[in-house]
Amino acid sequence: MRAVTCTGGELAVAQVDDLEPGPGQLLLQVLRCGICGSDLHARAHCDELADLTSEVGYDDVFRSSDSVVLGHEFCGEIVDRGPRTGSALKSGTRVVSFPLLRREGTVHLTGLSPKAPGGYAEQVLAEQSLTFAVPNGLSTELAALTEPMAVGLHAVRRGEVSRGQVAVVVGCGPVGLAVIGMLKASGVRTVIASDFSAGRRALAGACGADVVVDPAVESPFDTAEEHGHLTRAGQVLDLAVSTMDKLRRLPLVPWERVWQLAEVTGAATPKHPVIFECVGVPGVIDQLITSAPLFSRVVVVGVCMEADRIRPALAINKEIDLRFVLGYTPRDFRDSLHLLADGKVRAEPVLTGTVGFGGVASAFDTLGRADRHAKILIDPTSELTRPAP
Repeated sequence: MRAVTCTGGELAVAQVDDLEPGPGQLLLQVLRCGICGSDLHARAHCDELADLTSEVGYDDVFRSSDSVVLGHEFCGEIVDRGPRTGSALKSGTRVVSFPLLRREGTVHLTGLSPKAPGGYAEQVLAEQSLTFAVPNGLSTELAALTEPMAVGLHAVRRGEVSRGQVAVVVGCGPVGLAVIGMLKASGVRTVIASDFSAGRRALAGACGADVVVDPAVESPFDTAEEHGHLTRAGQVLDLAVSTMDKLRRLPLVPWERVWQLAEVTGAATPKHPVIFECVGVPGVIDQLITSAPLFSRVVVVGVCMEADRIRPALAINKEIDLRFVLGYTPRDFRDSLHLLADGKVRAEPVLTGTVGFGGVASAFDTLGRADRHAKILIDPTSELTRPAP
C-alpha cells in the first residue's frame, strides 16, 4: 500500500507492506489523518524523544535510523478484522481509534513506533476495544479531530477549572485551540487567549475565546485585579490579617472550625486563574511564573523538547501550582468524540487545510512557520501537493 514514510527526518511517498490485523484488531481504510505538532517534533527530535521515553520505561519510539509511518489522528472505515475479533462494529463503519496497538506482546504508540505504523497511509490497524463509531453523522474531517480535542479535554480536566474561574490560554496553535474549545464546552465563562500571531488570535476568537490579546502589546494578566486576583504579596498579608480580625470576633464559633470548612470548600484559597501553557518553548514556564497572579495554577500542555529553567523560589513565594499533562484517557477520547458530534465544541475553525500524500512534506514546512494554519489533514485520495482549504 501507499504511505508517507519518515526516515532520518526525510518524508517520502513509498510503497510499504500491507497490514494484517491480529486478534482483537481492525483494519481501517484511512479517510483522513491529521498532522500533529508532535509529528513535527518527532521528525526533528526523534532520537531525543526516544531517549526521553526510554527513561520512563517505553523503548519503542522510532529513531532516526528507523523508517516509520507517522500519524495518530485518524478517522477510517472498517474493511477487515483479525481472528477472534467481535463484530460489534460492522465493516463499512466510520470510526476513530485511541492510537495504541498491541504487537508482539507489547503495546505500542501508533505512528511513533515502527511496530505500529500510523495513519499517513492508505490503511492503519486499530484495537477494537479502543475504537469508536463516529456518531450523529459527524463529518469525517471533524471526527479526525477527536484525538487532538481529547488532549485539550484532558488538560482542562487536569486543570480543574470551575465555571466561574478565569482561564488563560497562552499559545493558540492546535493544542491551545483545543483547550479553548474544551474550556467553553465545559462551561467556563471567561477564557483569555494570548498569541503573537494575528492569524492564530483570529482562530482563538473563532473557537470561543472571550478575550484575545497580543502579548507584544498587553499581558493576558493586565486585568487580573478586575477579576479579584492577587498580584502583590502585600495584598496577601493584608487579607490574612483582615480575615483573622473578622474570624476572631465571631461569637460562639471557633475560628479554626470556620477556616477548616473554608479549606474543604476551597474558599480558603484566594481567587486565581488557571493558566494553560500551550507553547512548548524554553523560558515560557518561567515567564508565566513571573507574570501570573499569586496562587495561579499553571497547566503545562505544550511539549518542550529542550532543557529549561525556572526559579523555584519565585514559584514558592507566589505559591504557584504547576501541573504537567500528557495525552488523555479513553474516557477523554470518547467524550471528545461525542462533544464534537453533539456540536458542543467549536472545532471547525481548527481545520485550515488538506493535502494528499504528495503534499505532506509541504504541509510540514507550512506548519513549521504557521501563522494562519492550525490543523492540516491528509486525504489519501487527494492529489493536492500544497495545503488547500
